[in-house]
Amino acid sequence: MQRSDLLQTKTDTLPDIEGLYNHERARLYIEAADRYLEAIGYTEHGFRHCKIVSTTAYKIIKKLGYPEKLACLAAAAGYLHDIGNMLGRNMHNKMSAILAKEILEDLKFPLIDITRIMTAIVVHEESEGVIPDEIAAALLIADKSDVHRSRVRNPSMVSEDIHDRVNYAATKSELIVEHDQRKITLSLIIDTRISPVIEYFEIFLSRMMACRKAAKVLKSEFNLYINNTRMA
Repeated sequence: MQRSDLLQTKTDTLPDIEGLYNHERARLYIEAADRYLEAIGYTEHGFRHCKIVSTTAYKIIKKLGYPEKLACLAAAAGYLHDIGNMLGRNMHNKMSAILAKEILEDLKFPLIDITRIMTAIVVHEESEGVIPDEIAAALLIADKSDVHRSRVRNPSMVSEDIHDRVNYAATKSELIVEHDQRKITLSLIIDTRISPVIEYFEIFLSRMMACRKAAKVLKSEFNLYINNTRMA
């Protein structure tokens, strides 16, 4: 088979997202990654986070009017984006991409789709800088917008860790996507008795800047509201 044939094989078929959600290796990798992060004191990165990021990335693409195929690729990237954490936090985005490849190949994803998903997974870390396409942009925004108290493993320890404290203070988190206005809005309700708003910016400013950059790739504007007040 020639290279051009390999890249084009089955590209018109929709990715098997339900098959991915039920894939045993994906499940085991997600569980192992979350166990490691729990051991080093990180917030929840298990099935809850992976499924939320997956469905949110899908929603962003669909509501902005992009094809179903792109939405499904974003959903796949969202589900697998953190599995590399089972091998350590350092460079987890790149390890996640490599591990995702074998799962996607097992599910018969076309090579051209696998490469786009791998790239999106790598650049979901804002330090990578460049956001090459809509799939990567949707994944980044979906990941960074998952701020909520349900991610905190031990609420009794929130006074000792700013990440836990900010997440626990977020009693409501909603990502609103408006097609006609081309706006993506993250609306948070933060209990300031637990964490002042300034602490949110202390740890999430770089993430919000990355979201604004990602929104531009989606030909949209990113806004942040905290307690019904526009922040960005």
